[in-house]
Amino acid sequence: MITVSASLIPMPTPLPELPIRRLTVDDLPSCVDLAENRGWQREEHRWGLLLAAGTGYGIDDPVDKGLAAACVVTSYGPRLAAVGMVLVAEQYARQGIGRRLMRHVLAEAGDTPVTLHATPLGRPLYEQLGFSATGRAEMVCGHFRANGADGRDSGKGGAVTTRPATAEDLPAIIRLDNEVFGVDRTHLITRLPAFADQIRVAEQGGLLTGYAAAWPNRETHVVGPLVAETTETAKALVSSVAAATDRPLRTDVDVRHTEFLDWLKAHGLESVTFNTVMNHAQDDLPGDWTRRFAPLSIAMG
Repeated sequence: MITVSASLIPMPTPLPELPIRRLTVDDLPSCVDLAENRGWQREEHRWGLLLAAGTGYGIDDPVDKGLAAACVVTSYGPRLAAVGMVLVAEQYARQGIGRRLMRHVLAEAGDTPVTLHATPLGRPLYEQLGFSATGRAEMVCGHFRANGADGRDSGKGGAVTTRPATAEDLPAIIRLDNEVFGVDRTHLITRLPAFADQIRVAEQGGLLTGYAAAWPNRETHVVGPLVAETTETAKALVSSVAAATDRPLRTDVDVRHTEFLDWLKAHGLESVTFNTVMNHAQDDLPGDWTRRFAPLSIAMG
């Protein structure tokens, strides 16, 4: 048996109780550096949207002059706020910094309910802070096959018609999105045309019945938001998005949409991981989950 002296085991770097400050878009390089420090991808595109549409909080690293910790809160008015990208640099891990940052966020939120998607690693902390598990999301990723594993047609929704969205569709998209998510997300949806590579809408009987965006994230296209009146509408939207890209698709789907998840997996996407949807001061998310298939990003709730 090999015995390792305790003096040889690296210890976390002590961090003094430095102030928590608001982040700006100028902090984007430090945010992606912090993400890379924890083994995440350098998602500049997503961080740019988060910092523009939400409020970032961070603790400066007094040694490396970057960030020791960070997170982003996206507010949807008094009914909901979403927390994402909660990160603590590896050298400062297990010192209570993440707990301190989250307590600050909850204090800032006041009476506003807060939601987040928790990894298995982060869930115990959030439970200690009073969050409760209310659902699960499954991340799936892969090259979409127009014909499934059984060789049959992809099932493009029958009478559902899809097409690229135009500027004239934006008011109807906002109305549908606000209805389905139960909060006003205009500040996000109006940023989609500049953020996403594709926005598709579904129509039936001349009415807009769903929409999907696909945005670039490193080597994939992330499908989200995905809002649809029916599962067939969701299938039609994903099929039309996939037809316009050679990249693998990635999306995070509410696990209650079992038929849709089975269909995605039959057409080439594979399960990657699960995250737990957790809420603070609220039993469930507002809106209509039956039409809410995927978020823009799990970092935005």
